Amino acid sequence: MSALLEMREISKVFPGVRALDRVNLDVKSGEIHAICGENGAGKSTLSKFLMSKLPKEFVTVVPMDGYHLSNKVLKELKRADRKGAPDTFDVAGFASLVKRIRSEQTQNIYYPIFDRAIEESIAAQGVVTSATKVVIIEGNYLLHDAGGWEAVKDLLDESWMVDVDDDKRIARLISRYIAYGKEPEAAKAWAKGTDEANAQLIERGRSRADFVVQID
Repeated sequence: MSALLEMREISKVFPGVRALDRVNLDVKSGEIHAICGENGAGKSTLSKFLMSKLPKEFVTVVPMDGYHLSNKVLKELKRADRKGAPDTFDVAGFASLVKRIRSEQTQNIYYPIFDRAIEESIAAQGVVTSATKVVIIEGNYLLHDAGGWEAVKDLLDESWMVDVDDDKRIARLISRYIAYGKEPEAAKAWAKGTDEANAQLIERGRSRADFVVQID
């Protein structure tokens, strides 16, 4: 099957993003590609770049964060203080979505989107249409090896781990949280506390990635 996108020996793909290794990229119809990384690493930046190189009507980006458990459920489970950890998502539901994307390519598939303004997911806000040729999945734990996440890796055709300087990543997170209404000290505490603990778990998936891409 001919590739929709072929890129050879990528060393610098566009300002702000460069590959750590000279890599070849082939994106074929029907494939699922994953972009994994910590919060603030630049997953969306890389997704936008890939989308800019593919026919817009043929590619859909599916964020993993729509599968956050609700704030109500997190409080009941006493996990609200570490929202974003691997066990604060509906892992089985997310894996089922990826399986459907893999097997049901002739019909529209709806999925939830996380709304940062209200810190909750909204059902059926996103759709992978029957016209979609390539799906790019963004998420933190796509390469995680425990808690049910290990089932996701086998459903992917290729995975990219986004890498960024830790100080830059944390600074981005603090700015993001302040922009969404957190007080500066609370934003700093969350970025350096809960988020950093999760970042260490996400980093463990680096060895399972097909490629590592650095965001400058």
